[in-house]
Amino acid sequence: MLNLSRGELRLNSISILGTLGNLEVFLCAAALCVLILRKQWADYWALGTFLAVRITSDVVLTYLNKFGVHTFGLKIAYPIYFYVYWASSALESVVALLIVYSLFRLAMAPLKGLQTLGMLVFKWAAGISLLVALGNAFAPNLSGMRFIMNAISQLQRTQSILTLCLLLFVCFAVRPMGLSYSSRIFGVSLGLGAMATNDLVQSAWLAMNPKMETAYNTVNGVVICAILVIWTSYFALPEPKRRIIVLPTTSPFLRWNQISQALGDAPGFVAVGGVPPELFSPAELEVMRRASLKMATPISQAEERISISASRAV
Repeated sequence: MLNLSRGELRLNSISILGTLGNLEVFLCAAALCVLILRKQWADYWALGTFLAVRITSDVVLTYLNKFGVHTFGLKIAYPIYFYVYWASSALESVVALLIVYSLFRLAMAPLKGLQTLGMLVFKWAAGISLLVALGNAFAPNLSGMRFIMNAISQLQRTQSILTLCLLLFVCFAVRPMGLSYSSRIFGVSLGLGAMATNDLVQSAWLAMNPKMETAYNTVNGVVICAILVIWTSYFALPEPKRRIIVLPTTSPFLRWNQISQALGDAPGFVAVGGVPPELFSPAELEVMRRASLKMATPISQAEERISISASRAV
């Protein structure tokens, strides 16, 4: 049996975390390179931005953790580390919402009506979620740093819940929208859903077991690396072509798409009240005058005045 002391266990955990951190940076760079080489930046720019932010924050935080105290001193290194960590966390949460937005747009591309309506609902839901997260962060006796930590933590939880709800719809719409489980839309959705689930579990776990932070950080590193491997694989492998969508007339997707398109159409306009003859061209006035002369019934006084005005205009 191996009998390791607490200090040795802690050193082993730190070594594992360091290895996972370096592996995460490598996998992020690999996924970003494959995405660009496959010429998918136009469709998955939000995912590329997320990976770039993750790489930058990991490199900066690793440098500050190893050399920050010797370079800047403890009083300067800690605030820099604090603000870089929480700022990158907030930025990743916002970009994750943009990834879901782009995935929904790509998945619903064949049904323009539902796409437009869903994107509008998504914008309102995301805006309300951000306001709720900031509102829940306010609490008495909170200093500046505590407020930042509380606000970003609330934002991460709200973003994770919203991400899971919207990705659930995307997963159910994969087959009806002509996609397969080998498509990149599903692969990115799968990884993002796993990341959101991991964040929610981590938040609940650390709230009940704060002393297990190092152990769960190891689990978190393994999960993140697995997600990056999934994304890299989906972009490296060829994507099957999207099937032609054939929906029955009773399909709710078809009905709601027709309703959404009808609601988005500009309404027609009609003229209400009297119309002065100056609005018509001479040719139109002549046509109306000749048509009124051929009428079998006597014209009214108003119609007679229009006919006389038309004759004068000609």
